[in-house]
Amino acid sequence: MNLSEAFLQPERLWMLAVVPVLILVYILATRRRKRTGMRFTNTAVLGRVVRKQSQWRRHLAVALSLLSLVTLVLAWARPNGIDRVPRERATIVLVIDVSQSMAATDVAPSRLEAAKATSIDFVNSLPEQYNVAVVSMSGNPATRLGPTTDRTMAVRAINGLTLQDSTAVGDAIYVALSAIEMAPKGDDGSAAPGTIVMLSDGQNTAGRAPLQGALQAKTDSVPIHTIAYGTENGSVDLDGVRERVPPDADLMRTIASETGGSFAAAESAGDLSRVYQSIRSEIGYDEVKKETTATWAGYGLAFAVVAALAAVSLGARWP
Repeated sequence: MNLSEAFLQPERLWMLAVVPVLILVYILATRRRKRTGMRFTNTAVLGRVVRKQSQWRRHLAVALSLLSLVTLVLAWARPNGIDRVPRERATIVLVIDVSQSMAATDVAPSRLEAAKATSIDFVNSLPEQYNVAVVSMSGNPATRLGPTTDRTMAVRAINGLTLQDSTAVGDAIYVALSAIEMAPKGDDGSAAPGTIVMLSDGQNTAGRAPLQGALQAKTDSVPIHTIAYGTENGSVDLDGVRERVPPDADLMRTIASETGGSFAAAESAGDLSRVYQSIRSEIGYDEVKKETTATWAGYGLAFAVVAALAAVSLGARWP
């Protein structure tokens, strides 16, 4: 975040240049005071004439005064903060891998069946006003359910998923982006913010490059939250040959990173449920800028009050 994004009036920050000047003046004044004190040759007489004061108390008063100045200048520049505001509308596209590797039983009873159960729980936990779409990811990704608030239809679509051949991750992203465009518009004609949640257990084996789809999602401002599903020891029987089918965590992580989404690995149904809960907390809110001038002004006032108390303590010679 640059200064123009962090502050509404960043040009006012020039006042911070005064702070190092004041620090330098204080250091020079302190040294001069010490040299003046050395003129007294009889330190015993000096102790009786001038009551010794704690050095730390004087330094504290100056430090607090400078902190007060810094925070007040920041407040004067009108800083921006980030506030999390619950979303009233959203379109969530659930992309579920249905390639043959999802038949692996390292996640009981199988990767696909466990994914179905936890995905249904996830969909039912979303706010009822959110649109949900379901996309199956195989060699030929398809929209199994367009955006709808009907959770019964969403559950039916998820339960209807069956195993297919190959995995086209890039194509699945494009299908999911098309599904987002199908979502009904709001009363003002605006589209609800879209989010893709992608669950996959394998490598890309068909279709367009996954990174190509991720870059398109980034262009469309659609984050993709990815889940690398399954264990390293998962295996399936393909044409009589037992083959290991570990998840491609690197690919899922790259897609999430490119689009501003989150990445997580899930090796069990319990892990997947926790990941879905985390994703739900992320997609349920928008991060909006909020001016925090009053907060910083409050910090400055607090520092000023404490600095004033320290100064009064010095003047009154409190113990």
